[in-house]
Amino acid sequence: MTTGPMTKSPTTAVTQTALDTAVASARAQLADVAPDLRAGFDDALPLAVHTVARRLVGAACREDLAGLRDPARLALIASHVDRHAFDRTETRQVRDPVRTLAELPERIGGQDLARELADAAVNLALAYARRPAFTAATSTGARDSLELAAGLSADDQTVFFERLSTEGHNLHPCGRTRLGWSIADALAHDLEAASTEVGFVAIRRDLHLGDDVGELLGVADAPRGYAVQPVHAWQRDRVVRQRYADLLAARALVPLDGPVLTGSPTAALRTVLLDPLPGTPRRYLKLSLDIQVTSTRRTISVASTRNGPTLSALLHRLLVGEPRLLLLSEEAGAAARVGPRQRDLAAIVRRGLDGRLEHGEVAVPGGALYATSPVTGRTVVAELVDRYAATRRLIDPAGGRRLTDPAGAAAAFLAEYGRLLLPPLLRLATRHGIALEAHLQNCIPTFRDGVPHRIALRDFAGLRLYQPRLAASGHDIALWPGSVITAADADVMRAKLGYTALQAHLGELVVRLVASHGLDEDAAWRSVREIVDETYDELRRDPAVAEDATDDHRFLTAPLVPHKALVRMRLAGSGDLYVPVRNPLR
Repeated sequence: MTTGPMTKSPTTAVTQTALDTAVASARAQLADVAPDLRAGFDDALPLAVHTVARRLVGAACREDLAGLRDPARLALIASHVDRHAFDRTETRQVRDPVRTLAELPERIGGQDLARELADAAVNLALAYARRPAFTAATSTGARDSLELAAGLSADDQTVFFERLSTEGHNLHPCGRTRLGWSIADALAHDLEAASTEVGFVAIRRDLHLGDDVGELLGVADAPRGYAVQPVHAWQRDRVVRQRYADLLAARALVPLDGPVLTGSPTAALRTVLLDPLPGTPRRYLKLSLDIQVTSTRRTISVASTRNGPTLSALLHRLLVGEPRLLLLSEEAGAAARVGPRQRDLAAIVRRGLDGRLEHGEVAVPGGALYATSPVTGRTVVAELVDRYAATRRLIDPAGGRRLTDPAGAAAAFLAEYGRLLLPPLLRLATRHGIALEAHLQNCIPTFRDGVPHRIALRDFAGLRLYQPRLAASGHDIALWPGSVITAADADVMRAKLGYTALQAHLGELVVRLVASHGLDEDAAWRSVREIVDETYDELRRDPAVAEDATDDHRFLTAPLVPHKALVRMRLAGSGDLYVPVRNPLR
């Protein structure tokens, strides 16, 4: 594939060079470190470029960038356009994806965005090239991906399914951006890697802040006057050893050569599922990783390390009456007072799911529901719907004859899934002022024979907490000073809830089931509206929260609702930004 000049415009030439440069660099690095992947990379590159371009166009339409909400302007760039709820626009075909990645970023963001998109395309092509090895390692005798995963432990199931989700984030065009990593780094540590390593650094006690994470993980031989902190292997070698040479020389930081833990990379990259350790529960480690993934450098704030365990304890108390909701609690966290933002050596310990699921219960991370199954070539959620139809007797088990058409089965599945997801989230927000960040990447629904059974929630760093409601419910929490999770008003909390649970989560499932099963989209959203209405009707019967329930219901069913503008946020540099979109629940 070539990415040669498309126009004589100086702006275009500069912008397109970002893709040319990224591709040339990747090819040169592959020749050096993985020549066996070069042909696969080249074969996959056109699809990767098109995928990134298609998502960029979709984001520009949703976020009203470059005038692409105008159908006439969009038609100049893309064809076969599908329009969905919340002003979501899916372009199945970008007319000239290379030119789109050359010109559109300059119109909306400039050379930095072009470089990030080029990096995303290169890393996606590399992931596509690596996927056949993973697919070949799976059994060919299974009927679907659920059967492939059934024999794994709960946490290994989550990693298995996340590895199927090659394209990454379902909405962000920079879902595979890995700025800061070389090709060799990606081969060693990205999602497709079989394993990665966690090392340890001894931090002088006066610089250490938080729990003794190293001791919790069984590394008890800290030098006197130091605490032992886990650190991602890449972060140890590229950041600690290079950025903090003065602190190393003064022995304020001491990398430990001995203890190393191994684990599996997850879709979050900075979060590693540790391999089983004798006599300890299965754990995840969320570690600072100073590379850019999507729009953000994936280091961790001090506030997240200190708030996580406190929030976990609070949520356990508040959700005691929600038996179908599981929490992946954050047990401990720590950071180091080094660097201007004190984010480079932070770590959070999270409990896993192993030992918590019932027989036959399969855990599928939300971010893998739209992934392509290596068995059937369909989405994982499409496979689930077909299992669901058989379990709920929507298919004759004897002859295989459908008793309900595919669209009806998908509608029934979505309604049952929505009743699992939404009521506990809506109740928590109205009763206690907490909006969990329930997008697909933070949720792990579980299924029994395709039937939605329970849902696990993880990663509490992005929730929003409206403290007046929490106080009114008789609870309190001491957050780290300046914590960004504190909502200035109830609408900030509501926007977080509505965007993540309704738009990014259920919205994605609706789009996928429209494609795979012919789901009636308008009817699907009427079903979701019924769930929302029923939940708030119940809440309004409680005088203590009736007014708040009415206000929350009005916000979530308004004609226009806020949609999180991922690309605009990237251009602004920090903070949540929203644009109004039309609401199917109105």
